[in-house]
Amino acid sequence: MTDDLTGVWDGTYIQPSIGMVTFLTTLIDSGGALGGSVTEPCMTSGCPVSTHNASISGHRSGSAVSFVKTYEPPGYGYDKVFYEGAVNADATEISGRWRLPGATLSGTFLMVRSSKTAETTAAEQQAREPVR
Repeated sequence: MTDDLTGVWDGTYIQPSIGMVTFLTTLIDSGGALGGSVTEPCMTSGCPVSTHNASISGHRSGSAVSFVKTYEPPGYGYDKVFYEGAVNADATEISGRWRLPGATLSGTFLMVRSSKTAETTAAEQQAREPVR
């Protein structure tokens, strides 16, 4: 895969006991080294800020993507979140799992290039999954 991931991405992640959280990411792909920024709403009750800002640092190798999201400023219950996933063949979606370091808390995430929102894509994927 040679597609550059640089661009604006709409994302969602599922957080246990909170549900779906939306976020906006700007990625910079420089030869497989990933950097960028994230903006997302604070979903924790009593949060002193309405919006969290974070930086991203990671890498891409083929379709495999991994990065660490570091909240700025830290201290609202979590400072870093680790993400591992895969980019699809046409480099329009990245999906995978996130986890907190040293904790069992984890969940799924989906990032979609900004031409189509991640929330819409996630709903489309859920509609295609068989009912259990």
